[in-house]
Amino acid sequence: MRATIVFVYNADSGLFNTLTDIAHKALAPDTYSCNLCAITFGLFGMREEWKSFLETLDNDMEFLHRDELAERYGITGTELPAIFLKQADAPELWISAAEINSCGSIEELKQLITAKRG
Repeated sequence: MRATIVFVYNADSGLFNTLTDIAHKALAPDTYSCNLCAITFGLFGMREEWKSFLETLDNDMEFLHRDELAERYGITGTELPAIFLKQADAPELWISAAEINSCGSIEELKQLITAKRG
């Protein structure tokens, strides 16, 4: 059974939160709290370079917001954004917020994930 990569954004789900995030990224990108989203998404969708990279990974993927992580898996208190690996039922932290936040570009994030995969 292959592992599922679970990407968790440091933002809540829902239309209002999405619109607020778009405005925040556009108007004050330096204070935006989710580097995973800032790197991988433009104002209106996933960046093509990131989408193409994800297609090269031989894993199932799940994309969650912090409220969805708590609802689905009961995980709270983990600094976000984060990337988890789910082997069976329970996801385990794979790439921390500090590691994601150290990335300044899609290329750096891709290198981090590739290195972690071994």
